[in-house]
Amino acid sequence: MPDTSSNIALLIDADNASPANLEAALTILGDLGTVNVRRIYGNWSKPGLKGWSNIVHRFALEPQQQFDLTKGKNATDMKMTIDAMDLLYGGRVDGFGLMTSDSDFMPLAMRIRQNGTPVYGFGTARTPQAFREACTRFIDLDAVVEDEEDELILPPAIRPKAEAKPATTKRAEGTTATPAVAAKDKPAPAKTRAKPEVDDELIKLLAQAWRASKRDEQGFASMTDVGQRVANRSSFDARSYGFSRLADLVKSLPNFVTEKRESGLFVKRVR
Repeated sequence: MPDTSSNIALLIDADNASPANLEAALTILGDLGTVNVRRIYGNWSKPGLKGWSNIVHRFALEPQQQFDLTKGKNATDMKMTIDAMDLLYGGRVDGFGLMTSDSDFMPLAMRIRQNGTPVYGFGTARTPQAFREACTRFIDLDAVVEDEEDELILPPAIRPKAEAKPATTKRAEGTTATPAVAAKDKPAPAKTRAKPEVDDELIKLLAQAWRASKRDEQGFASMTDVGQRVANRSSFDARSYGFSRLADLVKSLPNFVTEKRESGLFVKRVR
């Protein structure tokens, strides 16, 4: 259970983050504590940041103005980095969230981790690997938000049926006819982004973590131990693959079997 007394800072690069993903980031940061510091950086004279401008008060975001003084240079990145270091050395922040898909923040994430402070990166599938691995955890917010939206869609079996009313059009005086449904009136199929598949590299990582963990006579290792070793090797987060926990992801893989015990969940590689 997260320590709600922990003070967490969320710093948002408005040029490289979507306001549609903010609520998901705030929810996930609840793993670390309470997000008391909420700062967002950008040139607010840009029309492209209007979406962010509309929600700064709703989510108590503190906007930081940085003008584009020189073409091709980003003063926003510098200001966000300086503020992060001030917060780090101030000693009053227990964890960070960096909401950006810009790999320029890789050195910042690495420096925060070197201080023993957890840093969660929030971006999209296009975020460079360098920034992903520099974070304690990296979460693909598009995948998380899409997963939440899928859960809100009722399956056909339990959707309420609309009362059928045959539509008619006037053909001639005293007669009616049922019109054909025009192709353009048919609802377009919903577009969904395919979730990342669990590839061989991830299975190999899980297998190595299991092998390095203490196992009993039956070959089972504590899921907690396996998860800790995975965290030391990689910044990947199970939520990017559509699972709320690493344990749920492992349960879905035919390469492993799990066993629930009084002391917790245990896992064993079977192939």
